[in-house]
Amino acid sequence: MIPKVFKEVIDLGDGRQITLETGKLAKQAHGSVVVQSGKCMLLCTVVSNYHQSDVDFLPLTVDYREKFAAAGRYPGGFFKREARPSDGEVLTMRLVDRVLRPLFPKDYHAETQVMIQLMSHDDDVMPDAMAGLAASAAIQLSDFPFECPISEVRVGRVDGKFIINPSRTQLEQSDIDMVIGASADSVTMVEGEMKEISEEEMTEAIKAAHEAIKIQCEAQVRLAEAFGKKPTREYEPEVEDEDLAKKIHDMVYDKTYAIAKAGSSKHERGQAFSEIKEEVFNSFSEEEQVELGKLIHKYVAKAEKEAIRDLTLNEGLRLDGRKTTDIRPIWCEVDYLPSTHGSAIFTRGETQALATVTLGTSRESNQIDMPSFEGEETFYLHYNFPPFSTGEARPIRGTSRREVGHGNLAQRALKGMIPEDCPYTVRVVSEVLESNGSSSMATVCSGTMALMDAGVQMKKPVSGIAMGLISGGDSGKYAVLSDILGDEDHLGDMDFKVTGTADGITACQMDIKVKGLSYEILVKALKQARDGRLHILDKLTETIAAPNADVKPHAPKMITVTIPNEYIGALIGPGGKVIQELQKATKTTIVINEDPVTEEGIVEILGTNQEGIDAVLAKIDSLTFKPEVGSVYEVKVIKMLDFGAVVEYMDAPGNEVLLHVSELAWERTENVSDVVNMGDVFDVKYFGVDPRTKKDKVSRKALLPKPEGYVERPKRDDKRSGGRDNRGRDNRNRDSRDKKRD
Repeated sequence: MIPKVFKEVIDLGDGRQITLETGKLAKQAHGSVVVQSGKCMLLCTVVSNYHQSDVDFLPLTVDYREKFAAAGRYPGGFFKREARPSDGEVLTMRLVDRVLRPLFPKDYHAETQVMIQLMSHDDDVMPDAMAGLAASAAIQLSDFPFECPISEVRVGRVDGKFIINPSRTQLEQSDIDMVIGASADSVTMVEGEMKEISEEEMTEAIKAAHEAIKIQCEAQVRLAEAFGKKPTREYEPEVEDEDLAKKIHDMVYDKTYAIAKAGSSKHERGQAFSEIKEEVFNSFSEEEQVELGKLIHKYVAKAEKEAIRDLTLNEGLRLDGRKTTDIRPIWCEVDYLPSTHGSAIFTRGETQALATVTLGTSRESNQIDMPSFEGEETFYLHYNFPPFSTGEARPIRGTSRREVGHGNLAQRALKGMIPEDCPYTVRVVSEVLESNGSSSMATVCSGTMALMDAGVQMKKPVSGIAMGLISGGDSGKYAVLSDILGDEDHLGDMDFKVTGTADGITACQMDIKVKGLSYEILVKALKQARDGRLHILDKLTETIAAPNADVKPHAPKMITVTIPNEYIGALIGPGGKVIQELQKATKTTIVINEDPVTEEGIVEILGTNQEGIDAVLAKIDSLTFKPEVGSVYEVKVIKMLDFGAVVEYMDAPGNEVLLHVSELAWERTENVSDVVNMGDVFDVKYFGVDPRTKKDKVSRKALLPKPEGYVERPKRDDKRSGGRDNRGRDNRNRDSRDKKRD
């Protein structure tokens, strides 16, 4: 049976198009769509169970995978099968999840899966920019209870002009790399990195992206209508009890308001809130507790949230007693760990991050092997969030998606400030030791100081701050909160993290939970964030004002030299013998790479001992030494032969040449030892390559005065015709043979 295919085309305005197609593939899924741009094709399928799960949240799983076959490649490693997702795939999953999740009804708890696969790759198309569009389009073709279509686009800026979904080549020239997620009405998610742009420029980029998203949302609606819009499924909503809600509100609100206004610490406040919950719960009979347990907890949490929000909106006070613009006390320390190449502690309130820096060669770079991108990172950051940081005990099951996401944000914040000529591969690791709000921004701050402590010559220091927003809905009241707590993250309408230097923004991450957020409020929030960033930046520079002039004594020093391509083999030696012995003798690490353009050898020498580094440099100088014709060089006799002496250039130890016996002196020399001996040092003149022997020719006698009356011997003519007298050879024993005949 020939399937009926439905298509919709989105014009990006510069000759490029995105095509949405359904009806051909994966028809048993509740919704499926193929998104294509150029040769890039994504297949997205969505499925949601028809029965509600026994949980109080949406069990949504977003899975994004890039198939190696899409790029005509094999998976790397021993097992030729796609395994666990890469960090790049995880980051794309997070981008899509953060946009989709808020648009499902709060009482929808059915197991839901969104699976996006890269089926065909195009080098000129970045597939992650279309993942959100694919997910939303597939949902629009399903019967899920979903508020409205959304989309995501990447926006770049080249020569002052915004580009929607730029290619990787265009992105390299861009000063903005942002992914924006939005519906036709509201922006819901922003994430990206920038080259020190202003708050106004960032807002303009969001606006440009939003206009493109509106077009993509309209296309999804047209596709769903053409396909046949399915009626939204019915599901069993959460039970509500207005009387119970009011009763609990009256029991909880005032007490919570008073505790929140007291401005206590996290644990004190948590204990006080727990006592209120327990008191309310115990006020019900055992039968009511069993029957209404979930509702009681739900309404207690609702009342608490309302009380805390009202305190902030009405009195401008927060849970820990701060005003909306106040930042928690900060203390910092650098050079805390004696054996690391660089370290720093950043503590802000009850959030603490310890960062370490490790310096290495290009061999230690982070290798990225994805179907859509192959390359390496010479600067990367890893973020660890152990359970003890929040006073919890829970299983540790590898690196979480959250850790990957927070680490990536901090990495993007800092990487633009690493100088292009930094010779090292730099790894930053952040260990979150305490957490009560914005550990990722604490990572940026501790990472900045650790880099400067390690002697990495950062262009400018970077700080970061997490901001929040509480809006009063119809009242028109709102409060922008600087340096939010963990609890404020949950109860607020916007969570956004901004990092930057004194001159502009370097990275951001926003999750906007309220609809129709005005750009005026957004700009105000960003400017308040700037004030907070600068305050924190002052604290960082008070601790360490500038990068240390050099790396620590125990940290490796890096020297990079370039050698002609023809000498790479000599430095490596047969089977790597030369370089291995050199590394062992000098206690250094030597890495040789080939410049892809010039094909020259780039030699990286890493070592803690300057003498060892100097020895490697001397060896390289020796191998690459090229004497000039007509120049005089000091040499040393290292070997005696019957026909001459092997001498070594003093300027290039190990670089040897034969001094022939005929070039030792003007007088005829029978024995080499009559003129020179082992270990003798003298000057010779270099004559270039001898055309007869094809070897380098040097002479000692050329620098000596000719003896008085010296007559140069005539040159021997070795030609077979003429010159040579062979008559004696021709007449050998002829006379004796004739006599015998007689």
